[in-house]
Amino acid sequence: MVKKGLLERLNAGEVVIGDGGFVFELEKRGYVKAGPWTPEACVEFPEAVKGLHREFLRSGSDVMQTFTFYASDDKLNNRGNQAGVKFTCRQVNDAACRLAREVANEGDALVAGGISQTPTYLSGLGKQKTQAEFKRQVDVFVENKVDFLIAEYYEHIEEMEWAIESLIESGLPVCASMCIGPEGDLHGVSAGECAVRMARAGADVVGVNCHFDPFVSLDAMALMKKALDAAGIKVYLMVQPLGIWTPDAKKQGFIDLPEFPFGLEPRIMTRWDMHRYARQAYDMGIRYIGGCCKIQSYHIRAVAEELQKERGKMPASHDKHDMWGGGLMLHTKPWVRARANREYWENLNPSSGRPYSAALSKPDEWGVTQGHQDLRQHAESTTNDEIKSTTCKYKK
Repeated sequence: MVKKGLLERLNAGEVVIGDGGFVFELEKRGYVKAGPWTPEACVEFPEAVKGLHREFLRSGSDVMQTFTFYASDDKLNNRGNQAGVKFTCRQVNDAACRLAREVANEGDALVAGGISQTPTYLSGLGKQKTQAEFKRQVDVFVENKVDFLIAEYYEHIEEMEWAIESLIESGLPVCASMCIGPEGDLHGVSAGECAVRMARAGADVVGVNCHFDPFVSLDAMALMKKALDAAGIKVYLMVQPLGIWTPDAKKQGFIDLPEFPFGLEPRIMTRWDMHRYARQAYDMGIRYIGGCCKIQSYHIRAVAEELQKERGKMPASHDKHDMWGGGLMLHTKPWVRARANREYWENLNPSSGRPYSAALSKPDEWGVTQGHQDLRQHAESTTNDEIKSTTCKYKK
């Protein structure tokens, strides 16, 4: 049976559920190096990557997104001497496509090829060189016959526009999501204007991913939707947030929190938080609903369970998970059996269990990654290895 494509599903009013986080999850499991966060695990540990794809498929994901975050040649090659990366963009992207397709074929899922921001842009090397990095990835995706493309994790709308231009040349449907919150991009462009510019650049689906929790991300989506409506632009919406709470994060999101990246676990969303997120996203008119870093398979299962009526089905892993804790009726303790109901879990305000912790953190007082002129000036006074760094921060 031929699978319906992304736009065919969205045109029919279906809800498309994305997958979750690979970078942080595979780092925890010992397959990704924290810091560079690059996906050579696709070549080195294919079974680990494939297993995570399969977890999301069982939990209700309609999309197997290739594990190709930060897989451009400029990112992989720039740190080869530092962290031992020995694979090229083509090798990583090709392996990622094959793994995603293998699992997608086990169900009704689609394969999405994903690209993200580049060191080339942040180093101010210009449009032509930045798009050359995108093209090398897109060529591999087209050869592997992915179903659609996603440009995600962009902090600057200018680079996002360049990415969209590169993706639409493939002739495939294009999704675009920026890692921004309600304050907009790191060059001061509002969230609403970013949405309008993504749509006008040619993206079929626009939204946000990463950097902020589901509810901050939905605040950003509300601004995007308002601006798109005001401009008279009809485009599909997507949201794929973090799986942690970030009410105290500033413009640059969770990477400025002092807990980043190894102390974020106390902030993890519960499955019940994800039910609320899924309902609010759907009620806003968002039809591509998924997750990014720290979103695990049980979070995606919660999204699929919340939207069961709209989707007309339950995820496979629901067989081991009764709605709203119903399985607890089989517990031996009466006070645990009493928790087998929706009212209990919807009204629970969970404690962290960390008696000496503050409720919120004070983000680090660093400037944002500017790109262009700031990085060009910085590059003049640094070594070649430092120039190629993907994050160049300036103390206020």
